[in-house]
Amino acid sequence: MKSDTEPGECRSDEHTLHRRRFLQGVGTAGLGSVVTSFAGLFSSPAFAEDVKKKGKRCILLWLCGAPSQFETWDPKPGRPSSGPFGSIATEIPGVRFSSLMPRCAAMAGKLSVVRSMKTAQSEHFQAISLLQRGNPDRPGFTRPTLGSVVGHALGQVETKLPNFILLDPIPGGNEFQAFKAGNWAGWLGAEYGPVRMGGEYTQLSAAGDGLTPEDREEREALRRFMAKKYENERRSAAARSQNAVFERVRGLMACADLFDLTKLPEADRARYGPGMFGLNVLQARHLAENGCPFVMVANGMNWDNHVFQHEIHQMLVPELDRILFHLVNDLEERGMLDDTLVIAMGEFGRTPWLNPARGRDHYPNAWSLMMCGGGIRRGVVTGATDEDGREVVEKPYNEQNLFATIFTALGLDPHAEYGLPGLPTFHRVENEAAPIREILL
Repeated sequence: MKSDTEPGECRSDEHTLHRRRFLQGVGTAGLGSVVTSFAGLFSSPAFAEDVKKKGKRCILLWLCGAPSQFETWDPKPGRPSSGPFGSIATEIPGVRFSSLMPRCAAMAGKLSVVRSMKTAQSEHFQAISLLQRGNPDRPGFTRPTLGSVVGHALGQVETKLPNFILLDPIPGGNEFQAFKAGNWAGWLGAEYGPVRMGGEYTQLSAAGDGLTPEDREEREALRRFMAKKYENERRSAAARSQNAVFERVRGLMACADLFDLTKLPEADRARYGPGMFGLNVLQARHLAENGCPFVMVANGMNWDNHVFQHEIHQMLVPELDRILFHLVNDLEERGMLDDTLVIAMGEFGRTPWLNPARGRDHYPNAWSLMMCGGGIRRGVVTGATDEDGREVVEKPYNEQNLFATIFTALGLDPHAEYGLPGLPTFHRVENEAAPIREILL
């Protein structure tokens, strides 16, 4: 799928928040779902409340386009598959990262790396969906994404702060842009879709309708009354979801300051910036600190390096290295790391060879990702690829193993059943897939 803009270039019409764009961002695709009123899991309410009280959170750094494992977590120095950057020793004995990641190497004892991901999809759109939903597609049904599931399980419906926030500094970006127009929340309903923001893309402000605050509140009360009356009389799942969206708009305006980057300390902005990806990671830290259970930071398709692989990774990887270093250490200093799961990943890896344009192409057969923080052991590297990184030779894991690991780390039952009367049986993770035990506490 071809974008109207160059990769990394923002369209001018993406820089203003208005009603249509906001409603699209929170998941209008879910408004017509006939099963949203039945969303939920067959689980003990007491257990669910206990999980929420623990204050678990997740920050997902979505490296869309897919970074090269050879220039990050699984270098192959001296082999034909290696790039020109070499490797560097970490504080884990015998483990080396790319030389482009000196900060992560120095704090490797706080991280866990999986070097043996092996997944099935090699095209961006399908792979993004697979790695966002954690299970293969089932025709006719739209499974909720990770952020929606975590927001549903760990969040509070009545909170003003959204339970799933997507910070998106580069709103354009080929296949990722097409995916973002899809249904994130699936059968959970629009109230569990993401609120999408990032950089100058979104500006929150009060409505400029000329009404006094009292008149505006009276008008809103009337709207709520009429909408609820319609929902109750018609037993309309669509109306229920739409009402939830409007309530989220009102709540969001009440916490607009949390989304204002200029209100964060200048010293912090200098450490994470100047790029918008780093600044949005800083904002993700701030939102998690204020109670949001799931924040995802995306960055367009920057990592899709079919040309000039080494030159582009030479810019992107040191930035990621610096941002991860500050995020992990900041969370630890704030006493948040043990309750905040941090994930850095893309939708697959890159080929062990270069194409004629000196780029690495898509490669789902053997790739790497990083996790740390809440529920994850420190200083573990699991799985292995062969000497050129072509195949997984030790402990292959797929998207279901990954999602089972994430849910377990967050204190959630990975195999819990969704309660969808009249529909087939679905679970958070199908096939009773096992989590990656080596990296779990």
